[in-house]
Amino acid sequence: MSVLRDRLRSGVEGLTPGYFALVMASGILSVGMALQGHRTLSSVLLAICVTAFVVLLSLTAWRFVAFRHAAVDDFVDPRRGFGYFTFVAGTNVLGVRLGLDGHYTATAVLLALAGTAWLVLGYVVPWTAVLGRQERPVVATANGTWFIWTVGTQSVATAAATLEPHVTTGRSALALLAVLAWSVGVFLYAATGVVVTLRLMLYDFGPEELNPPYWVAMGALAITVLAGARIVEMADTPMVAATRGLIAGLSVVCWAFATWLIPVLVAAGWWRHVVRRLPLRYEPTLWSMVFPLGMYAAGGIYLGEADSLPLVSDIAGAELWVAFTAGVIVFAAMLWHLGRWLTGRASPG
Repeated sequence: MSVLRDRLRSGVEGLTPGYFALVMASGILSVGMALQGHRTLSSVLLAICVTAFVVLLSLTAWRFVAFRHAAVDDFVDPRRGFGYFTFVAGTNVLGVRLGLDGHYTATAVLLALAGTAWLVLGYVVPWTAVLGRQERPVVATANGTWFIWTVGTQSVATAAATLEPHVTTGRSALALLAVLAWSVGVFLYAATGVVVTLRLMLYDFGPEELNPPYWVAMGALAITVLAGARIVEMADTPMVAATRGLIAGLSVVCWAFATWLIPVLVAAGWWRHVVRRLPLRYEPTLWSMVFPLGMYAAGGIYLGEADSLPLVSDIAGAELWVAFTAGVIVFAAMLWHLGRWLTGRASPG
């Protein structure tokens, strides 16, 4: 028993801040299945999402209390610090999914929690992990996890837009929050894209660096599409009326670029695992690949409905099953890895 306790404590100490990508992935797959009418699958995925959220929230709180030094080390590490935004995104994705079932109070509570975390992390992480570093150039440390900042920001816009049509008070404030967060997210994506591209162009990188979080470059665009489509569908307020046309048009542009990125990311994975022969094994960052696939599907379904683009909806509906298959494979690999870790045959991940 003491061996298992020590192993558990070691796992909590080394828990990656980006593990909430599991909540993001299972939550958005549940949303996609609900939109396509697959209620049983959606309910199962929702149960996984809720369970993962509760477990990871408990483990993260334990880590902050018992292993504060490890948590602080992540905050000041630009390679890992942006992973904390998976908490923001995962919380809001869960809230959006609960909103589909009419649980708007839960959506509002989770939005308040995630919005507060987003506001704090949005200043703390860039400062501690990037601007506060003495080592230069910081661009050498940029990686795909930086795009999670955009994902977290757009998740706030999505949750606010989901809630806005179903409240009687505070509608204008929610509309303002949705449009503000969406706009900030667009600029953050552009800035992050420049920095990450410079890192790839100016510094050597091997297959180890080109890891699954680079898929978030596509996922950040996909959630921008989803947030934009939800804003377009919001009830009229002065803020929505002033920006609806612009947001609708840019959402289509983002969807097109996200679609273009998919073959690029698949080719990068082929180069990593087939050409360079890096073994494909379970790691928590694989959820950062499942989430973009699911988000691309959900975003396309919403965009097709909001802008009357049936072809986009058809593509998204087919791709949803690709995302679901990837999610099942990664989930099975995670359970296998956890079983091996509990028996001492694998290191914590």
